[in-house]
Amino acid sequence: MAKKRTERASAARQTALERQSMIGPKMNFAAAEAYKLLRTNVMFSFPDAGESRVLGVTSSFRGEGKSLTSINLAYTFAEAGKDVLLIEGDMRLPTMEARLAIAGKPGLSNVLVGTDSMAGSVQQYDATEAGRTTSFDVLVSGDIPPTPSELLGSARMSAFLGKMKEQYDVIILDLPPVGAVPDAIVASHLVDGMIVVVRAGHTVRGGLADTMRQLDLAEAHVLGFVFNGAAAVGGGKYYRKGYYSSDYYGGDHK
Repeated sequence: MAKKRTERASAARQTALERQSMIGPKMNFAAAEAYKLLRTNVMFSFPDAGESRVLGVTSSFRGEGKSLTSINLAYTFAEAGKDVLLIEGDMRLPTMEARLAIAGKPGLSNVLVGTDSMAGSVQQYDATEAGRTTSFDVLVSGDIPPTPSELLGSARMSAFLGKMKEQYDVIILDLPPVGAVPDAIVASHLVDGMIVVVRAGHTVRGGLADTMRQLDLAEAHVLGFVFNGAAAVGGGKYYRKGYYSSDYYGGDHK
């Protein structure tokens, strides 16, 4: 029994290290360039360049790379000199603690219910490359509440984001998959634009079509898609390609 626990712990540490190896300056060249393209296209999606923006990131199902996309998009904006806040809006299965090797709580849920302050909950994530450090702030999900969707869609959440927009240029809200729980749909009216993450060989066309129908019904402003796991040009594969497109390649989304 002890041996199995040790093996599970070792596997968890290895998984965490693998996740960290795909973040920020540790991305390969192709992925880094793709995220810069994503950043540029997001910036051009909004006419008023000087205004703070809240970006929601979601997917149809788990395992499509939405959290890693959120982290690397936050890094890329911070790399461009923006003041960035990354919020872990997935209060059901949080992963930021392991991915970024930071404390797991207090976090968003604690701030919203008033048990902890924002100042005492936000953490700074630093990534150093060639002597240059890129930093952005992170607010993890915190303690798991009994009704995450109600907390995400609450007036308190709206007021909180409004206050954060006074302090940050870009706020990225990592949300649960649309096909799993209603949280992303509930929170869609709080963001200025939604990015939907899909993954080659994983995303099901029907599931994506259903996701887009739900976002349409919620009148969410979908900026486009990040397509992960695509084959690199010239053969071979890399884990992440942040290809951005405003065109829906399947289903009836307009």
